[in-house]
Amino acid sequence: MKIVDYIKETKGEMKHVNWPTRRQAVGYTLAVIGVSLAFALLLGFFDYVFSLGLEKLIQ
Repeated sequence: MKIVDYIKETKGEMKHVNWPTRRQAVGYTLAVIGVSLAFALLLGFFDYVFSLGLEKLIQ
């Protein structure tokens, strides 16, 4: 029974997983959100600058 063996092996491997604490998970989540916002602002800034430059070229 391959499916049963797979489930047993998966359960065994899950015991080796080092899960983060709640505090670590919240910290990592906030870090990801912060980096994502910073990157979005950076991309938005460059988009704005390039669109202004392109507008000047067209006129």
